[in-house]
Amino acid sequence: MFRLTDYPLLVFFVAFALLSLSTWFGAGPLRRLRPLQADVVDDFRVVQGALLTLLGLIIGFTFSMAISRYDQRKNLEESEANAIGTELVRADLLPTADGDKVRALLRRYTDERIRFYTVRSRDEEVSVNARTAQLQNELWAAVVPAATANPTQLMALVLSGMNDVLNAQGYAQAAWWNRIPPAAWLLMLVIALGCCASLGYGSRDARRERWMMLAVPFIVATSFFSIADIDSPRAGVIRVIPQNLQSLADSMAQSAQKP
Repeated sequence: MFRLTDYPLLVFFVAFALLSLSTWFGAGPLRRLRPLQADVVDDFRVVQGALLTLLGLIIGFTFSMAISRYDQRKNLEESEANAIGTELVRADLLPTADGDKVRALLRRYTDERIRFYTVRSRDEEVSVNARTAQLQNELWAAVVPAATANPTQLMALVLSGMNDVLNAQGYAQAAWWNRIPPAAWLLMLVIALGCCASLGYGSRDARRERWMMLAVPFIVATSFFSIADIDSPRAGVIRVIPQNLQSLADSMAQSAQKP
């Protein structure tokens, strides 16, 4: 499904075009239709200042929402790496054959989780999720027979660790789906359009102040771009880098090479 906010640069150009048109509408057709009277200028300035203040608050609040979601995705990547690393150690509690199988599956699983954080296209994401689900089934099937055959507290630790691995993936996926709601984007856009229209309507000389009036649409569009970039897990420039998972994968590779 197409989502405009998945393309931050497109968000910038669309927002800048709409906000510039809104400024032109306020300075042209709206002002000709209802000229600004001198006796209401002071009241208009109060309303205009309130609108601009509200827009600043909404942009700041939405930016904070995007930052919190980015931090959540980053923290869950760290938690996922810790869960896999813990289960890798607990695999030593299994019988030799089962332990070797679990460690091999965990290495493949870690590689898939790294791909989840690095792929950009929707088709690649679907393929990664399918392979991840298959590996999860194989991992669970690899520990259940040993745990049921020897139901001790040590085997319970192995099962608990594998459950944490599976849950960590679900939490990470949920965090990637947790985006800024479309209603918040719409509210921010409507307020920005109103601010730009009031800016054009209240201008003294639209021709002289043309470039000055374009400054606000440009700044607001840049803010929209920044918010969309941080909020988009795959398309943005600012993305979660799976450093912890990559470090774990390197450690696994080194351990596998040891005799």
